[in-house]
Amino acid sequence: MIRTARKLVRSPQKTLPILALLLALRGACALQAADWPHWRGPFFNGATEETNLVVRWSRTENVLWSAPLPGPSAATPIVWGDYVFISSTDEKANALVAMAFERRAGKLLWRREVARGSIRRGPLSNLANPSPVVAGDRAVFLYGNGKTLAFTFGGDKLWERDLEADYGQFAYLWTYGASPTFYNGRLYYTVLQRDHPVRGRGRADGRPIESYLLALDPATGKTLWRGTRPTKAVEESREAYSTPIPFEGAGRKEILVVGGDCITGHDAATGKELWRWGTWNPRRLRHWRLIPSPVAGGGVILACAPKRGPIFALKAGGRGVLDDSALAWTTRGRRDITTDVPTPLFYQGDFFILSDLARTLSRIEPRSGKVKWIVKTPGRHKFEASPTGADGRLFLMNFRGETAILDAATGKTLALIPMGDKGDDKTRSSIAVARGMIFIRTNRRLYCVGRPEQEQKPR
Repeated sequence: MIRTARKLVRSPQKTLPILALLLALRGACALQAADWPHWRGPFFNGATEETNLVVRWSRTENVLWSAPLPGPSAATPIVWGDYVFISSTDEKANALVAMAFERRAGKLLWRREVARGSIRRGPLSNLANPSPVVAGDRAVFLYGNGKTLAFTFGGDKLWERDLEADYGQFAYLWTYGASPTFYNGRLYYTVLQRDHPVRGRGRADGRPIESYLLALDPATGKTLWRGTRPTKAVEESREAYSTPIPFEGAGRKEILVVGGDCITGHDAATGKELWRWGTWNPRRLRHWRLIPSPVAGGGVILACAPKRGPIFALKAGGRGVLDDSALAWTTRGRRDITTDVPTPLFYQGDFFILSDLARTLSRIEPRSGKVKWIVKTPGRHKFEASPTGADGRLFLMNFRGETAILDAATGKTLALIPMGDKGDDKTRSSIAVARGMIFIRTNRRLYCVGRPEQEQKPR
């Protein structure tokens, strides 16, 4: 049984200024455009309100188009209007590339080489794993070597930054993989890293190696502010591959950051830390790097401990350093509801937690932690891509590029569709759903799935 905390933390509501209200309304209108502008979709939680999606497909049936990709990446397709933006490796050229496709027909509109000579810093991943993000009228890309660039939708480069050149080489045992986030007129980046070099990586000029939350101006790429994020974690437990996630509640706008054995909420305008809770690692184990990003819904915020650790649900609205009275519930004591890699989904008012280690998928009520159902993931292969929710269904992708479709109400598997090519492995891109279409990225191809009439239907 999931344990439930007793006391609810509340904060008084505050009245938004007129300008902030107008911006919020404009943002709400943009979210109704049925695009997929961020790794976790239009609402930063893995879900969309899209309906009437195609029910059945294969590599050929109900595929509006498919396009070859020059190499693998875990980056999710980003869909905005008539464009699909993709980060990728080019294995033949040993390069990192940014690409844009035409959404309706799949034509390659442009391709820009970002770096050449190194696409990996380890055997398990590559430097093209962060997903792009749409920031107003531009597409912004980030790579694991610290390079971040903005392009017009037509492919003209607007600006370029090198975060490693500016703030020191990333001190990660593995490969940096957080995606950028655009929210409230700013671009947000997190670098949660070690405080000393590892395997020759990390600044060696004697200056401190700091973990930080960074805000950039999307128009120019210039730094608006950079706030350090202290932690008591040690060695690899300081490393996190999580993406900063916006949250609005209790009369304030926050950026949620998880990693380094704790979760923190920061003022979206200034980066100031508003609250923190931790730890899931009281013994300060040295190898608990963190991958899942935070997710919020139903008045609570989830932080997922790694390595078969528990899920912790915190009540929104806290201030300062929080103790365990801020917890709504936790899965402590259950090894079947946990996640080491996938970020949970919030959809239809509940959380869906995909466990790559226990090989389960569960639906959980946010306020109480009640488990509505729990099922085994279908097939024989591991799921590490984060789940997507749309049209009453859940969409998962496993290492071999098989797309699993489950009924959100019951957890029943509706289909397991092989989309990967022979030899595909470690396919980890999440599925994007936008404008009536389903976008599936395997190691070698990008598929657009939908009804034939959808290709020409204006929206």
